[in-house]
Amino acid sequence: MAVLKVGIQAPEFSLPSGEGKNLSLSDFKGKKIVLFFYPKDMTSGCTKEACSFQENLGAVKRKGAVVIGVSADSPSSHEKFAAKYNLTFPLVSDEKKELVKKYCVWKEKSMYGKKYMGIERTTFVIDEKGFISHIFPKVKVEGHTEEILQALSGK
Repeated sequence: MAVLKVGIQAPEFSLPSGEGKNLSLSDFKGKKIVLFFYPKDMTSGCTKEACSFQENLGAVKRKGAVVIGVSADSPSSHEKFAAKYNLTFPLVSDEKKELVKKYCVWKEKSMYGKKYMGIERTTFVIDEKGFISHIFPKVKVEGHTEEILQALSGK
């Protein structure tokens, strides 16, 4: 599997969202995309990250971008997560883990000495033509939205 890097075409996808319809990368052609991968709905770090994107959604939109969240949770889990926290951007369900593998964010993790496979919190900024312009691996939630807004400004 090829490692993704800045400047290459972002891998395409078509997956169900919490809103009950399939979303594709190509649906957003002509817009910048903030594609953020997170481990699990309703967990503290993921909730903070999603809520921060929601709070700053106006600023993201003013920069010509959309936000899309991705995890391996089901569409119904995404629907509940979005409803509970008033998230108005799409959350895409990758239950088969095809997209997380395409984007190389399905990794071995470790908690309390136990190793397991899971999603490494990572954000990709994709330009209007579908190319990766920024990659933020191993995201720390605190201050991450500000980093994204700077990236969208071309900094």
